Amino acid sequence: MEKELSKAERTRKFIVETTAPIFNKKGYAGTSLSDLTDATGLTKGSIYGNFANKEEVAAAAFDHNSAMIRRQIQDRIQKAGTYYEKLLVYAQVYHSFTRTGTFPEGGCPILNTAVDADDTNPLLKEKAAQAVLRWRKSIENLITAGIQAGEFKPDADADGTALSMIALIEGGIMIAKVTNTPASLDRVLQTVNVLITALKAT
Repeated sequence: MEKELSKAERTRKFIVETTAPIFNKKGYAGTSLSDLTDATGLTKGSIYGNFANKEEVAAAAFDHNSAMIRRQIQDRIQKAGTYYEKLLVYAQVYHSFTRTGTFPEGGCPILNTAVDADDTNPLLKEKAAQAVLRWRKSIENLITAGIQAGEFKPDADADGTALSMIALIEGGIMIAKVTNTPASLDRVLQTVNVLITALKAT
């Protein structure tokens, strides 16, 4: 049974969940204090009574958005029977990001935050970096487990495949968004599938 949240915790949760789509769509610099107060219906004092500053709200919003995607991936990975099927989940989940309402509004928060923060906001840049590293490690672990289970080739390149999968997925999302062509992402994700299939032991 989940413990009941305190009033302060409920308020923080409300602020984060309400402002997360705004930060993901408009970015840190593009999101104003009035955006936050208008969306939440709270005063500046109420927001900054729960968070030290806008940066802290943005960091919490990023955690919320990235966790939404992570939960979807983990749920589907747990249901997949083989390590090959578990890896395919990444392409399947990102394939649906423009087609369902289960993705955070505004698209992939890792891509959005990495581009938005760049070298101008060290905290958000670090948040995006940690998310990429966590993603990379998750893929590497699945490939390593697949090798040990005899599903994948003994010399399969776990690190190289993980990096390539992430680069293809994020690059595909960027191209699809900027050109407004979801089909571009579909083509890139086909390449991700080819990479994963190439891991299989003969």
